[in-house]
Amino acid sequence: MWIVAIGWMYVVTLMAATEPTVVGGIMTFFGYGVLPFSIVFYLAGSRRRRARAAQAASRTADGTPVVPVAGHVAGADGGAAGQGRDGGR
Repeated sequence: MWIVAIGWMYVVTLMAATEPTVVGGIMTFFGYGVLPFSIVFYLAGSRRRRARAAQAASRTADGTPVVPVAGHVAGADGGAAGQGRDGGR
């Protein structure tokens, strides 16, 4: 993908250089080069960001991984901590 990005930016730079005005060249460069590639790279990196967020969520504050206990469902203890089986009634 990087070779495509480099080639396209080369083409866009040459297109921008042939514009009759500097403002037109800048608008061409950003409109055909920077803006589309920022969107493409943002969308292409979403899977990587999602994986990093999931990995960070599975770690505790001190950096050790959380290992789930077999047969235990988080939040299925019947209410707030320390209220017993009847839920504090």
